[in-house]
Amino acid sequence: MSTEETKPVAKPEPVKELPKFEKSIADKLTEKFGTKAAVEFVKPLRIRVKVAKEDVVEVAKFLRDEMHFDHAESVTGVDYPDAKEIEVVYHLGSYTDSELANQVLALATRAPREENPNPGSDNTRLPSLRDVFYSVEFHERECFEMLGVYFTGHPDNRRLLLPEDWADLPPMRKDFHIKGR
Repeated sequence: MSTEETKPVAKPEPVKELPKFEKSIADKLTEKFGTKAAVEFVKPLRIRVKVAKEDVVEVAKFLRDEMHFDHAESVTGVDYPDAKEIEVVYHLGSYTDSELANQVLALATRAPREENPNPGSDNTRLPSLRDVFYSVEFHERECFEMLGVYFTGHPDNRRLLLPEDWADLPPMRKDFHIKGR
């Protein structure tokens, strides 16, 4: 009798087929932009695409004009202090194309993150998508205020929630701490 234990042989997982409709959208983006638009995932009703900040306006216009994603449902941001970047994600949808009614396309781009932010006067900047999707107007203002991302070309980079004289770190950054606690 052998003292070695026998390990069960792992069965390979079946390859999941990507949803055809969503894959067709991802394929059109890849065909048009190549590596400039990195499709990060394709799932039922969801696609995530990451682009460099230099390409975000061009990709957004293509998504609006050619792919019929006609509005941004929301805009959010994520602070990555270890990578020294802040990611802004636009969740795009369509009111006008019934095939896209339930789809959400996440368009993500990143800006450099300053250790000592001075919003509007540092390198944490992204081009605004306000002229592509009017619906981002207040969302970009919130990202400016809460994460310190200044949107170049936005007609109104002012605070929405915090006092105009706010002098602390943007409150959605991971190194923000409430004073006195």
